[in-house]
Amino acid sequence: MTYFLGIDFGTSGARAIVIDQTEQIQHQAQIDYSINNVWSWQDGLFSLLESIPISLRQGLKSILIDGTSSTVLLCDAQGHPLDEPILYNDARGSAEISFLEEILPEPHLVKSATSSLVKLRWWSLQTIFSDALYFLHQADWLSFLLHGQLGITDYHNALKLGYDLETLSYPEWLLSLDIAPLLPQVVPPGTPISTVTPYIITKYGLASDCLVCSGTTDSLAAFLASGATGEGEAVTSLGSTLVLKLLSKHRVDVPQYGIYSHRLGDFWLTGGASNTGGRVLKHFFSLDELNSLSQQINPLQNSNLDYYPLLAKGERFPINDPNFLPRLSPRPDDPLLFLHGLLEGIGRIEARGYHLLQSLGSTPLTKVFTAGGGAHNLPWSRLRERLLRVPVVVSPQIEAAYGSAVLSKRACELG
Repeated sequence: MTYFLGIDFGTSGARAIVIDQTEQIQHQAQIDYSINNVWSWQDGLFSLLESIPISLRQGLKSILIDGTSSTVLLCDAQGHPLDEPILYNDARGSAEISFLEEILPEPHLVKSATSSLVKLRWWSLQTIFSDALYFLHQADWLSFLLHGQLGITDYHNALKLGYDLETLSYPEWLLSLDIAPLLPQVVPPGTPISTVTPYIITKYGLASDCLVCSGTTDSLAAFLASGATGEGEAVTSLGSTLVLKLLSKHRVDVPQYGIYSHRLGDFWLTGGASNTGGRVLKHFFSLDELNSLSQQINPLQNSNLDYYPLLAKGERFPINDPNFLPRLSPRPDDPLLFLHGLLEGIGRIEARGYHLLQSLGSTPLTKVFTAGGGAHNLPWSRLRERLLRVPVVVSPQIEAAYGSAVLSKRACELG
């Protein structure tokens, strides 16, 4: 039998999923790891490999790892980290945005305090930089531990480094900078890089022809797991925040709304993230209350409450205003009506978000797959379906590791 392994290093832990040729899950495991410690990454990777039954390990055809977007590290010639990693949400390099403003007067994704390019620029000003030879993303370094090749990344991870997804090359302005020698080689996600090293073959009992493929980001892997594959199909993640991702024939990049597009095959994956979401609901209701009360809501009726559910001022998408105020009044005495209004308010923000993407040039919405904690709330799904005016279904898989396993399988099929 032939199997394919996907490994996800996300913000809340690391997961491994093995699938067979029919994309059915044959094994899955999860561990905690410390995201700010690369040796914890390494221990987590090897622990996940050890968790796989030997009969599956021996049949592995390919492996693909995803990691958190814009979590990066600086390495020497042997791939040894020279410093602690800089995490996805670390804004220590914010002062370097002014340097990029001089080079890039127009809005650009990299002109963010947490972009990979800003982090590389910050590191270039530190004393350890003279010993650096490689700048790697989390997924790049973890993959290196399996295939032994340094200086290779994928264009999903490279997007926030300034890589041009239209031309599939680094732009001239980036190549002219002093940091250019550390820019990794960029290949499409799911590109076979090399077979696993002899050490990995011996230690873990893998087949000598098991390939390690270039990775992706955790959010892209989660989208690949969702089941959305057609133009106009989208995934809404109803987690602590509200995240929208739409498969579009046309690229949409509007940095002031936090909207940017990843290249995904023949399509562009575009979207944005609102500050509304499940954390607002959990602020007012327990999980039991949410489950019991929502079942009593008639999703075909309006609540007649005009809420914009936020816990604090400030919104990113579909409204970009750091001073935007929550709208949570009037609050009725009936908790059922109050919850109805909150769910409807979040649904309206979702609909407004997809409408904004379409107004900016994306493919019109045709279907929504739902992931996250609110995905299995049927009344809420029907309410959202009424507001979105397209079918709303539950994503069959929600784990990013599953998406990485599927991408790993596709790499073998195409290669």
